[in-house]
Amino acid sequence: MKAQYLEAGKIVNTHGIAGEVKIIPWADGPEFLLDFDTLYIDGKPMDVQRARVHKNCVLAKLAGIDDINEAMKLKEKVVSIHRDDAKLEEGAFFLADLLGLEVRDADSGEVLGTLSEVLTPPASNVYVVTGGKHQHMIPAVPEFIVETNLDEGYLRVRLIEGM
Repeated sequence: MKAQYLEAGKIVNTHGIAGEVKIIPWADGPEFLLDFDTLYIDGKPMDVQRARVHKNCVLAKLAGIDDINEAMKLKEKVVSIHRDDAKLEEGAFFLADLLGLEVRDADSGEVLGTLSEVLTPPASNVYVVTGGKHQHMIPAVPEFIVETNLDEGYLRVRLIEGM
């Protein structure tokens, strides 16, 4: 079952004295977080009064957080978003939804294991598949990823020799 709330970043510091917080986003880019009017911290909704990108981070002013002392209490807190508030492009999905998917060989149908981690180096994502005695690291590009079926809980991949 897909989680209702998705972790989207972490508050790492304050900014200024008026209660702004600095968020390191866990998304393709910091601009993603600017689309949300409400963020969730410890399950509690927090209205975003304003937000802007600053050096690959998001500086946000949250309702009810009006000075540096209140902002300091949020340091190291994880920021979540509500799944229904996110607007993804056609064919896009949340990385969190991939974790735990069964991974199958597209040609033989053999189950290779489960997707246990998604690495996000600059070039393209890499899926880490663990199962049995083997671990596979599969680039998340069309040459290797044949089908992603979140509804039925599997990923079909085409491996090359030596993988």
